[in-house]
Amino acid sequence: MTVIDSTTVTVARVQQEICATQPAHPRPDGQDRYTISEVVTCTGLTAHTLRWYERIGLMPHVDRSHTGQRRFTNKDLDWLAFVGKLRLTGMPVADMVRYAELVREGQHTFEARQELLEQTRRDVLARMAELQDTLAVLDYKIDFYADARKASERA
Repeated sequence: MTVIDSTTVTVARVQQEICATQPAHPRPDGQDRYTISEVVTCTGLTAHTLRWYERIGLMPHVDRSHTGQRRFTNKDLDWLAFVGKLRLTGMPVADMVRYAELVREGQHTFEARQELLEQTRRDVLARMAELQDTLAVLDYKIDFYADARKASERA
């Protein structure tokens, strides 16, 4: 019997959610050798950003063709989509790189990865609460000006 802990379930759930939000890959596995310009088109990232991600360790090792050109895979596209989600959370680049390092180190880092993602989730929830408060202030002001304009039109 295999024992699955809550960390494994959480990681699997995050991976499923990421995959569910992504469109089908342009090419089937096995035929997925994308040039950097194709990845630029597919992801909206710049070639400079892709090279920088690789240089700082955020991008796992990218295969090269016999001429030295980068060849990205569907797995790389999935990773870039996940990194894009992390960027949207406001996660610092250093934490993203740390997460990538933990992934490369293997399954024994599940707990550390979970904690990093949980901290990011707490940060996102706090930012969402701040934005809700800000939205309430904006709504109040918008209503104030709408009411003031209506009153001036009646006068």
